[in-house]
Amino acid sequence: MEVHIHPFQLHSVKDKRQLPLYLHTSPEFCLKELLADRNEHFQKIFTLNYCFRDEPDSPIHRKQFLMLEWYRKNERYESIMQDVDHLISYVIKKGVEKKLPLRKNLEDQRLVTKTMQELFREFLNIDILDALTIPKMKELLKRFPDVPVPAVDLEWDDYFFLLYLNEIEPHLEKYPLLLVKEFPAPLAALSTYKQDDPRVCERFEVYINGIELCNCFNELTDLVEQKKRFDAQAVLKKKYYSYHLPEPKQFYGSLEKGLPNSAGVALGVERLLSSLFEIENPFFY
Repeated sequence: MEVHIHPFQLHSVKDKRQLPLYLHTSPEFCLKELLADRNEHFQKIFTLNYCFRDEPDSPIHRKQFLMLEWYRKNERYESIMQDVDHLISYVIKKGVEKKLPLRKNLEDQRLVTKTMQELFREFLNIDILDALTIPKMKELLKRFPDVPVPAVDLEWDDYFFLLYLNEIEPHLEKYPLLLVKEFPAPLAALSTYKQDDPRVCERFEVYINGIELCNCFNELTDLVEQKKRFDAQAVLKKKYYSYHLPEPKQFYGSLEKGLPNSAGVALGVERLLSSLFEIENPFFY
């Protein structure tokens, strides 16, 4: 349902019509249905399977890719932070045992944790949490003439990522293993707001040598708030890409049942392997 994530829609070969069916971009909604089912007692669940996103191919993205996604019921996203840290260490250990060539700058590295606010202060000497409105963000961007801001009006998150991708992300290789948490509140998506500072949301991403590896949410369980966010994103998807998706009734049903407080993460498996080891094609490992 997020604005800039695009599924592949299926069609009928027989009568050449579009079907109301799609290849999934993530197993998230199905996993949350399991968490919300009171007849089941799942506490920790995961899937390891292919996902499909209609996005341009690049050195770090394929349209069909392996996703490892897992959730912890009745736990917060700090537990997932520990999971990811342990997983990276485990894969490095096993890869070295199999004599895979570990990237040299990862030897003896530990996962460094930074908030998004700290990154902007470190690299740009600004407080991004002072620019949580579109007018303030547009004014802030005037200080960075090299950022290619289009003449048309954009949404707050578009302005944010123009600044972030051009002025912050190129410097993230300074920290070979980096966890970035507490994103500005407008980037909440399916995550909760921080209780003692609602200017930020409780989500994190991990980078290996500057490449995004995974995305984690402290999961939003409020049905009304989630519908509000999805409705707004549906309007923007129609505006920018001229199509809309069906309402996620299955997911809304899970929230109506009472999705317990949970945290979950989606991690690209090929990215994990190719970022850690000097291997040409991670499919073979």
